[in-house]
Amino acid sequence: MNVLLYGKKDCCLCEDAKAILHELQQEHDFTWKEIDIYNDNVLLERYQIMIPVIEIEGEEVQAGIIQKDVISKRLTKSS
Repeated sequence: MNVLLYGKKDCCLCEDAKAILHELQQEHDFTWKEIDIYNDNVLLERYQIMIPVIEIEGEEVQAGIIQKDVISKRLTKSS
């Protein structure tokens, strides 16, 4: 299962989201990739005020303050 984290450098909410993803990898089988929205103008326009954004299998699951239980439930649904 593929998970994408849209964020940027020096973003405390993005760091929190990364920590949650690392924790969830202990419970669920998935890989994740971080994408810096400042490297793509389309992503920057789309997500600038929403980051971090977690996308699972093409679905935007949560943005802003990421909650571990919400992401965990979605990962369970996909497995």
